[in-house]
Amino acid sequence: MRSILETRELSIGYRVRNRSPKVIAHGLDLSLERGRLVCLLGPNGAGKSTLMRTLAGLQPALSGSVMLAGKELAHYSPNALARQLSIVLTERIDVGLLSAYALVALGRYPYTDWRGTLSAEDEAIIQTAFESVGAVALADRPVSELSDGERQKVLIARALAQEPQLMLLDEPTAYLDLPRRVEIMQILRRLAHDSDRAILLSTHDLDLALRSADVLWLLSNGELHVGAPEDLVLSGAFAAAFASEGVMFDAETGSFRVQQNGRGKVSVVGEGLSATWAARALEREGYRVHFGRNGSAIHVICNPTSWQLNHPTGHSQHDSLAELTAELNAISSLN
Repeated sequence: MRSILETRELSIGYRVRNRSPKVIAHGLDLSLERGRLVCLLGPNGAGKSTLMRTLAGLQPALSGSVMLAGKELAHYSPNALARQLSIVLTERIDVGLLSAYALVALGRYPYTDWRGTLSAEDEAIIQTAFESVGAVALADRPVSELSDGERQKVLIARALAQEPQLMLLDEPTAYLDLPRRVEIMQILRRLAHDSDRAILLSTHDLDLALRSADVLWLLSNGELHVGAPEDLVLSGAFAAAFASEGVMFDAETGSFRVQQNGRGKVSVVGEGLSATWAARALEREGYRVHFGRNGSAIHVICNPTSWQLNHPTGHSQHDSLAELTAELNAISSLN
């Protein structure tokens, strides 16, 4: 059976004393397959955390069921559940003076006796967990001295030490710089594929999710869209979920663009990086950019290291995009 987690007519939300339950989404029939990295996306307040907590058994469903490895989640004992499912939360936990090794070793608690004695097999699994996330060199260091990226690797290693079939991660790239975010996402993708685990993570990092996930769960306005990233972009579901005033998702480039007050149309003529970044600079300044000659009164001819600005009253040559946009803005202000 490829599916490790399934939901049937799941309704999520929360109960308020003496009031009707607040339903965030209902009728959810989901399936999470082994060997897949799934990213849960949605605008703020869509209910991502509520869904994650419900799937983890940390919050009761309003109705419906969650099945883990063919068994109702509610029917697992805590120890049995910890052998199937591990969780990495966003909140920074205070682990005192624990070393990275001691923290990862805590992942073996479902398998040890009440004293927490580690067997040779436990030690080997802990070592493998460190190796899987590229953190062997961190084992003897105090967790309190680790960087955010190093700490996140250790927390993932701890979750791996539980030997789960399913890993749930809440915003694993929060607090990280771009290189570390990319590294963590690549580690999780590799772990899902190489270990045949199912990994579900929630994230606000939309670009990385589009590039890394095998499947997206897109939660918005009480509806959950499921599909490959490219399919959700082409269907328009992705753009609709994150539509807001002044911001739009550009399916052509796979990125978000800020919509500013229109300052006119400019044609960009050329190819390569000089044309790509000229278009970015012009859009940032509020111009509507079109590629190729299409009769625009103003057009920019892009060379590898310079840009020629042609306009109704003349032309000028520029060695930087800062000069180009300054000149174009000056011309626009006169019209």
